[in-house]
Amino acid sequence: MIPELGNFSLALGLSLAILLSVLPMVGVYRNNQLLMAMSRPLCTGVWVFMVISFGCLAYAFLHDDFSVAYVASNSNTLLPEIYKFTAVWGGHEGSLLLWVLMVASWTYAVSLFSRNLPLDILARVLSVMGVISVCFLLFMLFTSNPFDRLMLSTPAEGTDLNPLLQDFGLIVHPPFLYMGYVGFSVAYAFAITALLTGKLDAAWARWTRPWTNAAWAFLTIGVALGSWWAYYELGWGGWWFWDPVENVAFMPWLVGTALIHSLAVTEKRGVFKSWTVLLAIAAFSLSLLGTFIVRSGLITSVHAFAVDPERGLVLLAILLLVIGASLFLYALRAPIMKGTASYTITSREVFLLINNIILVVATAGILLGTLYPLIHEAINGEANMVSVGPPYFNTIFLPLMALLAVFLTVGSISRWKKTSTAFLKEQLTKVAIASVALGILLPLAITREVNFGIFLAVALALWIVLGIARDILTKISNKDSLLQGLKSLSLSYYGMQLAHSGMAVIILGICLTSHYSVEEDVRLAPGESIVIRGYEFIFEGVTRQPGPNYEADAGLITVLKNGEDYLQLRPEKRTYFATGAIQTEADIDVGLFRDLFAALGDPRGEGAWVVRIHLKPFVLWIWLGAFIMAAGGITAILDRRYRTKEKVSQQDKIVTQKDDIVMEGA
Repeated sequence: MIPELGNFSLALGLSLAILLSVLPMVGVYRNNQLLMAMSRPLCTGVWVFMVISFGCLAYAFLHDDFSVAYVASNSNTLLPEIYKFTAVWGGHEGSLLLWVLMVASWTYAVSLFSRNLPLDILARVLSVMGVISVCFLLFMLFTSNPFDRLMLSTPAEGTDLNPLLQDFGLIVHPPFLYMGYVGFSVAYAFAITALLTGKLDAAWARWTRPWTNAAWAFLTIGVALGSWWAYYELGWGGWWFWDPVENVAFMPWLVGTALIHSLAVTEKRGVFKSWTVLLAIAAFSLSLLGTFIVRSGLITSVHAFAVDPERGLVLLAILLLVIGASLFLYALRAPIMKGTASYTITSREVFLLINNIILVVATAGILLGTLYPLIHEAINGEANMVSVGPPYFNTIFLPLMALLAVFLTVGSISRWKKTSTAFLKEQLTKVAIASVALGILLPLAITREVNFGIFLAVALALWIVLGIARDILTKISNKDSLLQGLKSLSLSYYGMQLAHSGMAVIILGICLTSHYSVEEDVRLAPGESIVIRGYEFIFEGVTRQPGPNYEADAGLITVLKNGEDYLQLRPEKRTYFATGAIQTEADIDVGLFRDLFAALGDPRGEGAWVVRIHLKPFVLWIWLGAFIMAAGGITAILDRRYRTKEKVSQQDKIVTQKDDIVMEGA
């Protein structure tokens, strides 16, 4: 009965989403306040029914209702309860339900926290998001229903959840990733609304920015958690492999980063309007492209949810509808939306545009590398399949990111409209000298090793950090005290600098761990050891240990430092009862400056095993930097100008009036 209630809730949610798609938009064009005002209660209704439906599916999992086909194929009676709950989104149908719940949640949040928006604007935004909900609810109900019953026989046990997914990573990674993915639908809805109304003024950018920052922050955390999950769960000790599914999560993040900066220009100076709208469309379109690739069966990946080409075709149709309709509207309306403000070649506007171009070029390069094997296969057949691996992506991506780091600091220190070269020289000369000098001296003093890649990485990180410090000191130099100066700076400014600091930390983490990591795969018998940079790893042997739904070969590795007992690592090789699947579980001693990583390979007889031992300096900084960046995005949202009632400044009024003149002339 509970699954039927969940299915009925999906149907009711679809009905209300259809009304949300139609009635507020009709109200806008008829100037009917009642129809426009219905958007808020309709959003609430859709969200409530999605929560009920999600709860019903969770109930089916927690009570081992194997008459539901999706539960039977993704759970087992021996599965721990926490994983029974997370198995709700462990497969295609359930993850799609989570996606739809996220759409409903974002829509409800917009209706709840946008009380200061003009009613006609809010009605349009919510109506566009209603259309997105309708598309995915139709897709789920007719092709991917998580409540479908097994009509002939009900299994007693269930197939079990993929062992790779029986992990804490499944609890946190998909929800954050989907919150980011779907969050860009808000920016998309605001962009479509702007195209429909023909107005992209400073107020529009100010409405859009906090929602975009929130989506970007969630996606930042989601991508970082995915990298961290792969690092410790797959047993190979890597944090990024340029896997196609990693790429499709990363591309919306890159375009979203460009969108955040472009929105800042549009809000402050009233320029780059068409470009900003295009980035908003692209960010959400790339999120949909990722959904299509993961579920279409076009790629093979440990991250993929489904391999059903028929359902992939339906998703492709949705993707083409969303992208095609929005680009058609963009082609009609964007040319008549012109910014009127002027700026010089050394202004902040230009440097932010350069950063935008770098991010978009990087995205295009990743997109080409991800899709090229599919294009090649379609043209030449399966026998001529090719693969595009890390060397390609690193070759195009790393130089672009180095260039981005250079312009990042210049852009944040420069001024709007006009910046003199003398000012830039005064602000940046000492920063550049200190960055280069310390970038060379610090690695030399610590490692006694000459490596130009490390010199460059440390110099770029210091360039960002010292540039931030220089900019803050310049801004507070005319204040009576340091505390007064720091208080005078806005939260959005602190958020920006916090995010930039996070990038500096990531640069250091990536470059230092990539160069200084030591990775050894060795055969060790009980009592044998291996020494890596002052750490001695002694293999004590393997014992059999039971688990809730598996049996494990648990290794014991004693680590000595300077000849004294330091710690013990206990990697495992698990065999799951339900499927017989074998899963490697690494054990990692996490530290701020280094990780000690151990994983079991294959047995080699007489108690010997292949053991993977890694010493990974600074690898934690990669994820620490990502969380600092996300914290910057959240901090910017807390700026009071996003919480107070909208007040249009005199400059905003002038820009809006000019926009109206341009529109009327068109």
